[in-house]
Amino acid sequence: MKVSELFYSIQGEGKLVGVPSAFVRASGCNLRCIWCDTPYASWEPEGEEMTVGEIVDRVDGLIGVGKDKRQKSEETDKNVCPTKARGGHVVLTGGEPMIMPEIIELCDALKVRGHHVTIETAATIYKEVKLDLASLSPKLANSTPIEREGGRFAAAHERQRMNLPVIQAFIDSSPDFQLKFVVSSEDDLAEIKGVLDQLTGWRGEDVLLMPEGIDAATLEGRAGWVSEICKREGFRYCPRLHVALYGNRRGT
Repeated sequence: MKVSELFYSIQGEGKLVGVPSAFVRASGCNLRCIWCDTPYASWEPEGEEMTVGEIVDRVDGLIGVGKDKRQKSEETDKNVCPTKARGGHVVLTGGEPMIMPEIIELCDALKVRGHHVTIETAATIYKEVKLDLASLSPKLANSTPIEREGGRFAAAHERQRMNLPVIQAFIDSSPDFQLKFVVSSEDDLAEIKGVLDQLTGWRGEDVLLMPEGIDAATLEGRAGWVSEICKREGFRYCPRLHVALYGNRRGT
């Protein structure tokens, strides 16, 4: 599995915003969003090939799962499952982790170690994986790269960016999920509502609207009207906490 970066940080988006987590960023994507903030995992994928075992060991090291910590957890509370006591929060992101052949094996291995697993996906491909939170980010028309690289990826991106049966499959099968839409203008709301009208099993609190932007000033400039839409529609406002804390840079 090609991994562009593996790091420990604060979850900056979604229902678990603020939770310290280990991030595994898969390198490679089937889409080409014009505003992608990780081009090194999509437009120009880079990284190193790692086995599932190597990834899991690195995750355990980042979270701080060592012999002393395991023993302390097990001795402190005999009622806590030792495997669960060892676990932490792990986020599989990208790029697009669901295109990776090893994704099922990786999720299995992380769950055996007792980790809480979030998968951040554009929800264009479904596989039956073990996870705790499916973070689904369907791509709106604002993502199509019409003006980038002469538009050579635009047609393929437009064909693949929205897959309603896959989104529904994740909703139906996941212990928890969130529908996270990147919003660049108020006109995006009509498309979002059109998508939601074709899905079942969601509540307003599962729908997150996140301003598009890769710097604090842009995000702040869009926060007001995005939050007003959330108030009016009963959706959840989604900040990008990691950008506010660290800026738009790798390893955060």
